[in-house]
Amino acid sequence: MSFTQQIAHNMIYQVVGKVLSTILGLVALGAMTRYLGADGFGGYITIISFLQFFGILVDFGLTLTTVQMISEPNANLQKITSNIFTFRFFSALIFLGLAPLVVLFFPYSAALKVGVAITTLSFFCIALNQVLVGLFQKKLEMYKVAIAEVIGRIILIAGIFLAIYLDRGLLSIMVAVILSSFANVFINYLFSLKYVRIKFEFDFSLWKEIFRRSWPIGLSILFNLIYLKADIIILSLSQSQTDVGIYGASYRVLDVLTTIPMMFAGLLLPVLTASWAEKNLERFKRVIQKGFDFLMIIIIPTIFGTFFLGERIMALVAGKEFWLSGTILKVLILGAGMIFIGTFLGHVIVAVQKQKMMIWGYASVAIISLLGYIFLIPKYSFWAAAWITVFSEGVIACLTFFVVYKTTKMIPQGKVLLKSIFASLVMSFVIFSFKEMNLGIVFSLACISYFIALYLVKGFSKEMVREIVGLKK
Repeated sequence: MSFTQQIAHNMIYQVVGKVLSTILGLVALGAMTRYLGADGFGGYITIISFLQFFGILVDFGLTLTTVQMISEPNANLQKITSNIFTFRFFSALIFLGLAPLVVLFFPYSAALKVGVAITTLSFFCIALNQVLVGLFQKKLEMYKVAIAEVIGRIILIAGIFLAIYLDRGLLSIMVAVILSSFANVFINYLFSLKYVRIKFEFDFSLWKEIFRRSWPIGLSILFNLIYLKADIIILSLSQSQTDVGIYGASYRVLDVLTTIPMMFAGLLLPVLTASWAEKNLERFKRVIQKGFDFLMIIIIPTIFGTFFLGERIMALVAGKEFWLSGTILKVLILGAGMIFIGTFLGHVIVAVQKQKMMIWGYASVAIISLLGYIFLIPKYSFWAAAWITVFSEGVIACLTFFVVYKTTKMIPQGKVLLKSIFASLVMSFVIFSFKEMNLGIVFSLACISYFIALYLVKGFSKEMVREIVGLKK
């Protein structure tokens, strides 16, 4: 199997797994929104968003650092993985342990504070799981991660429906979230035994190197989280939980979409790291171009389609009470396009070890966005949150593009981007013509028309498809 086929097959496994996981996630989302309503779902979003700030202190860029360090020539897989896992375990205990204490000083209800306390266990499992994900990215066996994620989602859905059947409210749903996260990390741990026997190791010289490499990524991710998630926290403090629920429902859809560039870029990171280290610039640039083209083929029609179907999508996913979330989604989808570019190029920056160059950019955007949230959300509610998100992601996409160009002297060609725009315009005409029909039929016609139009303008070829599915040696 060629390297391209290996990458493509892993991507297919991930896409299939992500599609299943996304469908299950949307089922879970729909069950929660319909049961909890906008106000109750706002409480759920508040709990998750609050804990994400502590989760990012734990993450500290270790997922990307894991991939980077174990992808280098002559890397000691057992030693590096065990030390990073140990580093993550104890840092998670410290930082996540602060969350139940800090939330006591916030003007939330007692139920939300208890929710934060118990859901901390879920984030602890997630923190450990991220190290294992880095291992599977290196081994190009991300289908195992997909299997674990799907099983976790099945457990989540079962737990949510049981909570609804027993009518135990928000906290019982948070217990289902915890069980889902535990199942996910446990299954990935079992899969990891094929490669390493993870144990506690305390090589502090290696810890120093891990910290040296990870702190620029971690600091950048922290700033990134400020301009991504501070909006929900400020919204929860200045507006009703109903507003949080309406905005949070649309943002959950955005979260689903943005796992695609993270997943794809994470898969390419070991290749980019190795190619740059070996000074194989031809391969390095080819991978960047193919990666950029693939992501544009996905996100451009998604943006166009959301402009026409946003309200109907949210009404289907979350219920008619969340119709307004679809209008908000039309704004946030612009930010998703920027996230696709910024996330992918951000991984390129990690591969060439220029993370420090981005810190000032992330910090500046975080400060500007935070000020915008503080002064505008109390007046304009979730509309301010949505547009500031688009602005911040647009600036980050431009900054990552600048750093990548300055370092590699490469600008991804925009031929496939333009062809995707043309095909999306054709698709938009089809959606507009059949917009009164069943949403499933409209969606199917949209996909068919888009890919036919893209194929006709040579946005992709039969040879590319044949290589991906392994028909070509």
